Amino acid sequence: MITVVGMGAGAPAGSEVAAGAELVVGGRRHLAAVRLPQGAERVVLGPLAPALDTVEKYVAEERPVVVLASGDPGFFGIVRALAERFGAERLDVRPGVSSVAAAFARVGLPWDDAVVVSAHGRDPRTAVNLCLSRPKVAVLTGPGAGPAELGAALRDTARVLVVASALGSAGERVERVTPAEAAARDWGAAVSVVLCLDEARALGPVRTVAGGVVRPVGWALDEAEFEHRDSMITKFEVRALALARLGPRPGELVWDVGAGSGSVAVECARLGAAVVAVEKAPDGVARVRANAAAHGVDVRVVRGAAPGVLSGLDDPDAVFVGGGGRELPAVVTACARRARRTVVVAVAALDRVPAVREALTAAGLTCDGVLLQSSRLAPLPGDVTRLAATNPVFLLWGVRLPAHREGVTQ
Repeated sequence: MITVVGMGAGAPAGSEVAAGAELVVGGRRHLAAVRLPQGAERVVLGPLAPALDTVEKYVAEERPVVVLASGDPGFFGIVRALAERFGAERLDVRPGVSSVAAAFARVGLPWDDAVVVSAHGRDPRTAVNLCLSRPKVAVLTGPGAGPAELGAALRDTARVLVVASALGSAGERVERVTPAEAAARDWGAAVSVVLCLDEARALGPVRTVAGGVVRPVGWALDEAEFEHRDSMITKFEVRALALARLGPRPGELVWDVGAGSGSVAVECARLGAAVVAVEKAPDGVARVRANAAAHGVDVRVVRGAAPGVLSGLDDPDAVFVGGGGRELPAVVTACARRARRTVVVAVAALDRVPAVREALTAAGLTCDGVLLQSSRLAPLPGDVTRLAATNPVFLLWGVRLPAHREGVTQ
């Protein structure tokens, strides 16, 4: 058996567990905290592959191995790598308290509604986008993705960061800072978890299902669910297909360019994505904000005319472009060059379709589309029903194939 011991708050006594082991693997601070059995080999965890190769030699000879890890080693920890390499049936896991549980305990908050994301050795943009879209996020940090980097990315938000370092040790520190304060400091290498909180919503409703991202009840909502002007809103039939092609998901960034009422932006945010809505009309900006507030989601609204205003935004995973006008091909071109995955464009005028297709394909996206024509049931006097046609809309989309994503800004 490979005994995996979680060190830190609530952990079993490491020295007792290590007794009898012939190989003990762990970080330097964990190894220093236990009494190693006489004659036992010690492996300091650095690169994982060499350590696993050493473990494999001992396992093959049926010699006892102990692996020391932080907190709960089954929670973004070494248990996954050990189970994949040696099989779960060989593991005897003895967890401590995870750093996330300890951090929330220190600030007195429940965390059944929190989103947990690891930025350790991963692209930090996923963590940043979750912090932008959800009110309660725990980020497991790593080099290049610590409190300073998170703070810099969240500087323009009203979030509060709780930086918890060396949890469960004599050097434990828990500090509450603004994103700007976090960005201005050198935090060193001791940080283990950062909580990103929208304090106005930190105590959400009682939940029966854990996790901070729950698929909403229904999407492609009726137009009556949004404030809009003179029916200037993406109709729900069009919105349904647009959402399917956009594929908004937690950890991604979506632009809604020419947002109008913001119906697409709000729906993408309801599905867990971080969203930026771009709108040039002041009354449109107000409507987007009102609709986002009415549906309880975070949408960052940027006032300005595309494509010029787009230059100051982070690269999106997906983009929805609405509206029209002579500038539409230039807007689509700017969006297609920046999008990591897909661009969806709603076009009312037939004359604009060729230029939009050319803009998508010229940016290296594969293009497809449909003409959507729908007729809704409408009542007539005498308890009878007729069909009322909506205006036809071309929906075009461009998809960046995986082989072509290397040139997109990471």
